[in-house]
Amino acid sequence: MGETNGNGTALRELSQDECLRLISPGGVGRVAFNGSHGPTILPVNYQVAGGAIVFRTRAGGAMDDDLRTGIENLEIKIAFEVDEIDENRREGWSVLVQGPIHHVTDDELAGLTGLQVEPWAGGTREQYVRITPQRITGRRIQSL
Repeated sequence: MGETNGNGTALRELSQDECLRLISPGGVGRVAFNGSHGPTILPVNYQVAGGAIVFRTRAGGAMDDDLRTGIENLEIKIAFEVDEIDENRREGWSVLVQGPIHHVTDDELAGLTGLQVEPWAGGTREQYVRITPQRITGRRIQSL
């Protein structure tokens, strides 16, 4: 299914499998959540591991504090977005993953062999977190 418009491009929805293929190499995405100061969007370096999106954050930092409510078994649902845009060709794709976010335990981390999530931001970022996808959607804009 797709839409065309007068500027020579078409927009089509991506299947869940195609979305996963596009984001599986890892890279940089954006995490969106309702933080203590309102809606917050932060770029993170991520990898896909064990069917989840995994990235690192600073223990005791703003995101870590917002995710530690102290309420047992509370699931905070967030959005995670990855895209690739070619402005010159007016083409690109965007994938949105929605689901709960959790801190990765030491036992879980031991099971994620070969995980190489290296944050670009300075400082120590040793707290691993994972997003368990509940909904994955995407769109592609292509020249006709």
